[in-house]
Amino acid sequence: MRAIFQWNVGSRVLELGRRTLIMGIVNVTPDSFSDGGLYIDAEKAVVRALQLLDEGATLIDVGGESTRPGSELVSEEEERRRVLPVIRDLKRRRPDAVVSVDTYKAGVARAAVELGAEVVNDVSGFRWDPKMAKTLAELKVGAVLMHTRGRPEEWSSLPPIGDPVLMVKRDLRQWAEAATLAGVKRDRLVLDPGFGFGKRFAENYPLLAHFGELQQTGFPLLAGVSRKSFIGRMLARDGKDAEVAERLYGTLAAETCLILKGAHIIRTHDVRFALEGARVADAMVTSGG
Repeated sequence: MRAIFQWNVGSRVLELGRRTLIMGIVNVTPDSFSDGGLYIDAEKAVVRALQLLDEGATLIDVGGESTRPGSELVSEEEERRRVLPVIRDLKRRRPDAVVSVDTYKAGVARAAVELGAEVVNDVSGFRWDPKMAKTLAELKVGAVLMHTRGRPEEWSSLPPIGDPVLMVKRDLRQWAEAATLAGVKRDRLVLDPGFGFGKRFAENYPLLAHFGELQQTGFPLLAGVSRKSFIGRMLARDGKDAEVAERLYGTLAAETCLILKGAHIIRTHDVRFALEGARVADAMVTSGG
């Protein structure tokens, strides 16, 4: 069974645990691994976000910088230029939408919250920008603290992980404690193990299989595996990884597993399909299965 949490995102409280919430992804980037270039135009990004809300997403996560290996660093000014018009127009057209900004830059986070974002999703666990934790404490919004190991340009050269589950659980506890010491309230935090972020192909599967152990951190959990390369590798044919567009069923299998093992929020590109899978998995969870 999943623990029940009340997630304080500033202007409202979201209940986590009785049903899985779906976070839809909108990347306003030219080079994201899955949808790079599709929604770089602000109007197209807003239309996509509205579509995902209509499909059943509870949250929309808007990002302006790709963190895939080989991606280019984006200045704060450019990131603001990409994401702020999308957040502004989305909140104007759908005021009740819960909007998350996917950024590790405190300045972008603050600007996005001023336009109506209620969640900051930081892939660095509040560590790449030393101002982030204090900024979040001041903003009093919800926050996703994600685990990552090294930076994207370092991932190919990182040594193997002995025990991925132990490492992620230990690090998340430490980083969450550091965030609370900086003033971020516990009821504003959600933790994410960061599938694929500094983890080699085979290291993601123990993390998937033992995801339930992360409930020991005492925080609600978000998981994002949508279309990721470790799924593409598992679905390889003739020595070639499955293309991004061919990873839907593998993604749904992983997301269902994560819900059964305690995930409260699923971050995904394919909202309608994820929601259908979540409804079935939630029925199993609530029945005690």
